[in-house]
Amino acid sequence: MTYATQQDLVDRFGSEELVQLTDRTNTPATTIDTDVVADALADADALIDSYVGKSYALPLAIVPPILTRVAADIARFFLFGDRVEKDGAVDRANSAAIAWLKDVARGVVRIDDGSGGTPGAAGGGQIKTAAPDRVFSRDSLKGL
Repeated sequence: MTYATQQDLVDRFGSEELVQLTDRTNTPATTIDTDVVADALADADALIDSYVGKSYALPLAIVPPILTRVAADIARFFLFGDRVEKDGAVDRANSAAIAWLKDVARGVVRIDDGSGGTPGAAGGGQIKTAAPDRVFSRDSLKGL
């Protein structure tokens, strides 16, 4: 399942930024390399699934708009690569997205996954066991 598309990235960050981040063949950069964008979006989707899958069945029936924003911010971070400025806008957006995903995985934040139900609680369940009655006891071993 894809959470964001190339058009979502263009709508949020502008085509000029995507041209600069993805065109590795033309000098100066002139076109968006769709393969580079697709790789970044796939990496973002995999990262999101690793968090969301802890609390929700994948694939989600619907993509909530918040996940589109999160996927776009993470994909943008991946596209910037080594060019990300520490504590810059791209780095902060990515950190906020990861923090939000951690809250989803812990069950602190709930998303509408289209199933109509609430996610199951993570951990904290009970263990049930069944065993036969005791064969040996203090009384049966008395005198030995």
